[in-house]
Amino acid sequence: MWKEIEAAPADAILGLTEAFKKDANPNKVNLGVGVYKDDQGNTPILKCIKTAEQKLVETETSKGYLPISGSPAYGANVQKLLFGADSEVIASGRAATIHSPGGTGALRVGADLLKAFRPDATLWVSTPTWANHKGIFTAAGFGIKDYPYYNAQTKDVDFEGMLAGLESVPAGDIVLLHVCCHNPTGVDLSAEQWDKVVAVAAAKGWMPFLDFAYQGFGDSIEEDRTAVEKLAAAGIDFLVASSFSKNFGLYCERTGALTIVSPTAAEAAVAMSHVKKTIRVNYSNPPAHGGLSASAVLDDSALYDQWIGEVAEMRERIKTMRAALVDGLAARGVEQDFSFIKEQRGMFSFSGLSDDAVTWLKENKSIYIVKGGRINVAGLTSANIDYVCDAIAEALKG
Repeated sequence: MWKEIEAAPADAILGLTEAFKKDANPNKVNLGVGVYKDDQGNTPILKCIKTAEQKLVETETSKGYLPISGSPAYGANVQKLLFGADSEVIASGRAATIHSPGGTGALRVGADLLKAFRPDATLWVSTPTWANHKGIFTAAGFGIKDYPYYNAQTKDVDFEGMLAGLESVPAGDIVLLHVCCHNPTGVDLSAEQWDKVVAVAAAKGWMPFLDFAYQGFGDSIEEDRTAVEKLAAAGIDFLVASSFSKNFGLYCERTGALTIVSPTAAEAAVAMSHVKKTIRVNYSNPPAHGGLSASAVLDDSALYDQWIGEVAEMRERIKTMRAALVDGLAARGVEQDFSFIKEQRGMFSFSGLSDDAVTWLKENKSIYIVKGGRINVAGLTSANIDYVCDAIAEALKG
């Protein structure tokens, strides 16, 4: 069957990691894949998760299937993080949450659900956006269009262009929005800008689909959900794909959620019935371990406090490495201004490095960066920061 078929190209990000693993250079640095690293270059298991897992092993009595939508306790905990425990959305029951296989699974389930009921809709994504967004929604059958987002000159959000683009989106279309820690740019909307985006969504009648993969990596768990709270207050339909890969370190457990918010509880119940149908013919029911572990942390006040502290440690380490990169390049006499990197949020930075520089760094220094110059700042450590700064300085001067 496959003799005359050409091999598919490697994934732009995961393929970079495959090349990194094969590289024999002992000084190699992976700044491509979106995985948190500690200062030793490891992706740690959070201490709160270790404790929760030990409790699960001691107390669980079955490996039976979860419900199609996942553990009800997990869904309730996801909603508390998204909206706040005292939210009207929770009290009124107008949100339906399912446990998905990671944030990617949440996006795909939502895409399949929307395609069934809005078959002629177009999906709109920011320029730029996470590389896999277009692939996920194209695979679900959607046509894709772009709205302006990043201004390469100011290294910030092109908000006037963005707002004008969103004003032109037809009613019934779907707009994918990054809640915080925008991937790949690292630049986010302010609370006041979110007010204007929500107003446009309500007035124009398009469907917001929020990608919320980095809650807690911007400012805090509470502050990072500003956009979700504002959309909830508007009383319109929207979806949220959330992930516990980053803020719980549950990468390989594929622990995510899709939450569908409706104006009424009755509509949310209808949505849940159809999302279950979507899941049943896809993966039937979700993996249990990651969700049960996260719920065990969120249900225990001591473990919850420990988790908040561990998220803060990750967030602050990333900020420290942002500053070290900017200051290190300046100390090496690099004329290009990289100070904007300190203002970006989350794991990623649109570094401003050209594709030529990215290629040179890979071929000559074994520093792996995604084409377009996106850097995973969490890949920088106290051990490799000088090597990276020296290499970038050399690439730019050459």
